[in-house]
Amino acid sequence: MESVAQKVLSSGFSLDFGPLKEPLAFIRLLEWLFSIFAFATTGGYSGSTSFNIQCKGREIEEVHAEFSYPFRLMQHGYQVLNCTTNTTTYNNFYLTGDHSSSAQFYVCIGVLAFLYSTASLILYLGYQHLYRESTRGPVMDLLVTAALAFLWLVSSSAWAKGLTDVKSATNPLTLISLPFCQGDMNCTAGATPAMGKLNSSVIFGFLNLILWGGNCWFIYKETPFHKTNQPANLEAGATPS
Repeated sequence: MESVAQKVLSSGFSLDFGPLKEPLAFIRLLEWLFSIFAFATTGGYSGSTSFNIQCKGREIEEVHAEFSYPFRLMQHGYQVLNCTTNTTTYNNFYLTGDHSSSAQFYVCIGVLAFLYSTASLILYLGYQHLYRESTRGPVMDLLVTAALAFLWLVSSSAWAKGLTDVKSATNPLTLISLPFCQGDMNCTAGATPAMGKLNSSVIFGFLNLILWGGNCWFIYKETPFHKTNQPANLEAGATPS
C-alpha cells in the first residue's frame, strides 16, 4: 500500500484558497492564528514587582524584583537594605514558587497546535484532492484535532491556576508581609506587576479549546463515519446535515 508521504510527493501541489470559504479550513486558519497568540503572550512575558522600604533615620528606597517566563520565581532575587547596621549593606532575598511546569506545558501545546495547523493548512490548500479521496486523512485529522482540544483544556486550566499563584507570589502586599519587613524597617507596597499579557494568554487558551473542539464536528463530516449514515437518513426521509 502506498504510504501517505509517497502520495504527497507523487501528487502535484495545487494551491487553492477556495477551501478557506468552508468552515473546515477557515477554522483551521483561526486555530493557527490563536495558537501563535497563546504561546507568544506567555513565552515572551517579563515583568517586575516593587515595594518601598525605609529604615529609621534613612531615606525611602524602592526595591524591584524582576521575573519572567518560565516563572521559576525562586531564581529571581532582589536586594533589601539591612537596617541593623550603620553601614549601607544589602541582604539577598528571592521570590517564592516554581510555576514552570504549567507555563511550559501550555507553551508546548501552543507550539504543537501551531505546527499541526500549519501542516494541515498546507494539506487543505495544496493537496485538497488527496485529503478527500482517502478516508485515512480525515480520520487521522479528527483524532489529532480531538486530542489537541483535550490538551488545550488541560493546559489552559493548569496555566490559569499557575497564573493565579504567580500573581499571589509577586503581589507587593505579599512581599511586604514577609519577616524582613518587621522591626526597624517600614515597608509599603509599590507598583503591581502588569499582568494583562498573561491574562490574555489564558483567554487565548480557552478560545483555542472552543475552536479545536468545535472543528471536530466539521472534520467528522469528512469521515466515513458520517457519510455512511447519510443513505439511511435519506431513506427515512431526513435531509443530510
